[in-house]
Amino acid sequence: MLTKKQKNLLLFINKKLRSTGVSPSYEEMKESLNLKSKSGIHRLISALEERGFIKRLAHKARALEVVKLPETASANDIYNSFSPSVIRGGLDDKNLGNKSGSEIPVLGNIAAGTPVEAIQNEVMRIPMPDNIEKNGEFFGLKVKGDSMIEAGINDGDTVIVKKADTAENGKIVVALIDDNEAMLKRIRRKGKTVALESANRNYETKIFGPDRVKVQGVLVSLYRNF
Repeated sequence: MLTKKQKNLLLFINKKLRSTGVSPSYEEMKESLNLKSKSGIHRLISALEERGFIKRLAHKARALEVVKLPETASANDIYNSFSPSVIRGGLDDKNLGNKSGSEIPVLGNIAAGTPVEAIQNEVMRIPMPDNIEKNGEFFGLKVKGDSMIEAGINDGDTVIVKKADTAENGKIVVALIDDNEAMLKRIRRKGKTVALESANRNYETKIFGPDRVKVQGVLVSLYRNF
């Protein structure tokens, strides 16, 4: 069980890592918690490390890695710590040329709101983003709806998904419901139930039995036109 300050610091570190790829400085951590000295940050970091929530990376200054997030973190806590990797303007017609020759298929639409029919056949191909490790299979889907906007995913974005049939709790996935409907949601499993969470306060969490939900892939990046 984490204290409130430990939890807040952990979420702040996670948010900073996701948005910049670099651990926050002790000064930034001190300011985020409104502490008067850095000694309190050192104690909190040590406590989080002892409990297995973070680890220090050897031979790197300011290098921390978040190993896990607390189960007591609310959905809004985790949404606020999520920053998708956005490729700006990537799908304008003038940008569809791919110098590397590596492309991935776009398989139609995915609902970020109410469900749509299951994933369709290939409708176009887009360049593979340069910032993605090329191990595995990938596909794209056009987002329809606004239920994931608090996770930085907007109506009209094209999400890049890595094929997978499993996902860790808290990951944003393409979930296939009853082999018929596909949704882009954050997945959580607890006991014999599967929760598919929206990132929009106007949408309710959907609860299913374990046999009704199949993971099709995990979100890794997205294209957005500006």
